[in-house]
Amino acid sequence: QVQLVESGGGLVQPGGSLRLSCAASGNIFKITTMRWYRQAPGNQREWVATISSTSNTNYADSVKGRFTISRDNAKNTVYLQMNSLEPVDTAIYYCNSAKIPLLGVPNDSWGQGTQVTVSS
Repeated sequence: QVQLVESGGGLVQPGGSLRLSCAASGNIFKITTMRWYRQAPGNQREWVATISSTSNTNYADSVKGRFTISRDNAKNTVYLQMNSLEPVDTAIYYCNSAKIPLLGVPNDSWGQGTQVTVSS
């Protein structure tokens, strides 16, 4: 099982920026698809962004143009740069690493989450 540890959350004013980090354990990070999700109070967890092992990226429409996902394989870390933050972005943000059953990772892995609050 891959261990994931998120950091970088906090309180920011509308229009501000934050960068989230997610450090992964193990030696298969560079071939693992990584994703960010978020969950606001009373809502279901929703997908935010994906980065493949070849650094192809995809974004939810709600964050496209404002958020950027990236990875540093040398550091086993994935990032989420969040700009032009809005109150609706307030949520707990979770890092996810995709399963790779053929390499002994039968399930997705999740971090503990980091709180992002956008408020004046």
